[in-house]
Amino acid sequence: MLDVRTPSEHAAAHVPGVTLMPLDDLDPAGFLARRANPALPLYVFCQSGARAKKAVEKLRAAGCEQAVLVEGGTQAWIDAGLPVERSATRVLPLQRQVHLVIGFFSALGAVLAMTVDSRFAVLPLITGCGLLVNGSTGWCGLGLLMAKMPWNRCAATSCSR
Repeated sequence: MLDVRTPSEHAAAHVPGVTLMPLDDLDPAGFLARRANPALPLYVFCQSGARAKKAVEKLRAAGCEQAVLVEGGTQAWIDAGLPVERSATRVLPLQRQVHLVIGFFSALGAVLAMTVDSRFAVLPLITGCGLLVNGSTGWCGLGLLMAKMPWNRCAATSCSR
């Protein structure tokens, strides 16, 4: 089993025995070369399925026809009442971090537009457009950027490689 979420998401709750390899760090050929039994199915998880789908596409392009997308991801696993491991972590899940940044810049832009200069209304406009793109395509530029922040990256020994 392969988890392609960020280390902070993985620490919050993960399937027991899953290997953590964030999507941004996934080298399909290298990962597949280290697999003990390439004939077995490789179940790929993320939070809800979008990143896992991209990982499965990469793995299949690298020759792993046994890559299986876990529909609904870790959240569906949790909702089904299956066992999970949780780590004590102080880092918020990536989705909550993104919501905080969007909320902060939207509120800041609105307050500045009302009190300083109406041109500050561009801040909530930009964040709103970002939400529209994310909602319609599943792609989140801010989420990709936040995943690269130091607090969301693997420490030298925290990711299973």
